[in-house]
Amino acid sequence: MKKRIVCLTLALLISASQVMTVSASREEELREEAAYTSSQLDATYSYINDLGAQIESLNAEIASLDQDLVNTMVNIEVLNTDISNKEAEIQKTRKNLKRAKANKEKQYEAMKLRIQYLYENGGSNAWYNLMLDSNDLSELLNKAEYTQKMYKYDRDALNKYVETIKEIKTLGVQLNGEKAELEDMKAEQEANQANLEVQISEKQSAANNASNEIAYAQQQANEYAALLEEQTAEIQRLEAERIAAEEEARRQAEAEAAAAAAAAGGGKNQEEANNQEEDTDAEDADGEEDYTEEDGTYEEDGSEDVVTDEYGNVIDEDNTVEDTDYSESGSTDSSVSYSGSGSSVADYATQFVGNPYVYGGTSLTNGADCSGFVQSVYANFGVSLPRTSYDQMNVGTEVSYSEAQPGDLICYGGHVAIYLGGGRIVHASNSAPYPAGGIKISDNAAYRTILSVRRVM
Repeated sequence: MKKRIVCLTLALLISASQVMTVSASREEELREEAAYTSSQLDATYSYINDLGAQIESLNAEIASLDQDLVNTMVNIEVLNTDISNKEAEIQKTRKNLKRAKANKEKQYEAMKLRIQYLYENGGSNAWYNLMLDSNDLSELLNKAEYTQKMYKYDRDALNKYVETIKEIKTLGVQLNGEKAELEDMKAEQEANQANLEVQISEKQSAANNASNEIAYAQQQANEYAALLEEQTAEIQRLEAERIAAEEEARRQAEAEAAAAAAAAGGGKNQEEANNQEEDTDAEDADGEEDYTEEDGTYEEDGSEDVVTDEYGNVIDEDNTVEDTDYSESGSTDSSVSYSGSGSSVADYATQFVGNPYVYGGTSLTNGADCSGFVQSVYANFGVSLPRTSYDQMNVGTEVSYSEAQPGDLICYGGHVAIYLGGGRIVHASNSAPYPAGGIKISDNAAYRTILSVRRVM
């Protein structure tokens, strides 16, 4: 009877297990698919985060380029104003030259008439006639002195006009050279503006592409999330069905076993005793729990004695973890010491007059542009300056031009120079053909609009 009950129970369990095996197989497949979907979703979100960081970086670069573009456009406007002013000065100089030449011609004609009267027409008789026309010696001397003064006046006037014309011509050449230098600077700034606009356009395009990629990736993420939700719901449904089937199989097995036991009649007590004995033997054979008579507790096989805190964390009673000492190092002194003075800076800078101008260069001997020249000169005295002229316009302390001292920075639109005193500057100029481009000294620091004077030392 006992064997018949066992066989019946096993038959029911096998039948139920076949149904549950199919369900469990599909559940396992869905779990694998869900794991893959989850990994794809995580990878997509990671890609979106990377694109977001890329856009943030591009926006920061665009903002910086925008600021550079604004500064460049301001410099171009200042240079346009300086060029207009210089053209006005050139026109004024041309008018002065024309007026001086006219005055010289007029004075020369008047002087010729006087000379003709006194010398050409009179010849050696001029003094004789002068004596005859004089009533006495005093009148004669007065006429002679007057004649001598007129002669000296004519000579001085002529020399003065000759010198004036010479100065006006020199000034005209200088103004034309300064205008050419301003136009070269303007061309350089315009090229820089075009380059900045290209960079901004490229980075804006890259940012737009990244935004489009984010939109597409977000769409994929939404699809992965929806699929994962469906897979999770299906897994939960199959899991619930599997558990219900297992429970139903167990209940049917128990019911069939109970019915068979009841039909057995008098052998029930013996069979229960045998079953209890078999269950006890099976429990001991599994080795899951052992009873300790000394303290009346159960111990799990293979476990080690450990001490835990109230949260279940293992306490290291043997203190096997060593303490580690941490020390901070590499602190930097924020104070900076400078050597030299403004006069020393000015004197040092003049040593490199005659060396070439090189756009983007910082070499005092092989070539530098205006800001590279200033940066390298000050670096010799332990002063670190920014690289560009419009950044150097914000260093140090601002002073008025009337208070400028040797070594101060004279800042223009897109250009910077070192003040030497007496209205003179030393700077790396790209002007051509006059005066020649390169590191040079200019006698007029105010040859164009001064935006700021900065004292660094």
